[in-house]
Amino acid sequence: MTSVTGRPLLFLDVDGPLIPFGSSSDHPRIAAVSSSPSPDRGNPLLGRLDPGLGSRLMALSCRLVWATTWEEEANEVISPRIGLPRLPVVEWPASCADEGPRGLHWKTRPLVEWADSRPFIWVDDEINTIDRLWVDAGHPGPSLLHRVDPVRGLVEADLSVLADWVRAVTPA
Repeated sequence: MTSVTGRPLLFLDVDGPLIPFGSSSDHPRIAAVSSSPSPDRGNPLLGRLDPGLGSRLMALSCRLVWATTWEEEANEVISPRIGLPRLPVVEWPASCADEGPRGLHWKTRPLVEWADSRPFIWVDDEINTIDRLWVDAGHPGPSLLHRVDPVRGLVEADLSVLADWVRAVTPA
């Protein structure tokens, strides 16, 4: 775990929230980005990344943390494409899939442990009711588990929800 004081943590997943899974017609920015000479690292969906998203995430005044199976590769591939600096990365335990009640997402327990009672937001497309109930029962600090529609990805309405929550839990 990393010691962080002050700002709430914002755990970010990549696939679904930052790289939406919808059709190409759902993502007009693809045409402009995909014709650029930048390498796609073998992943044609990288063209769906919104290059302005990093600055909007930074404006939330949270401590951003990668919470993705991309792990350190998120710093190498995703961060530069969306304008983020290198971020801390949650390192997943070798096997945590069978821990917790049935239906609990495998990321839930490690994220709560990483947060270590600090306020946090978790942005993912796989969050469910069991995750919310488990966090509410076991995490002493404020938390927001925000499920993003994986077809659309993280959009302005989602960012507004996150900003409102941060304002509500951050002392003036």
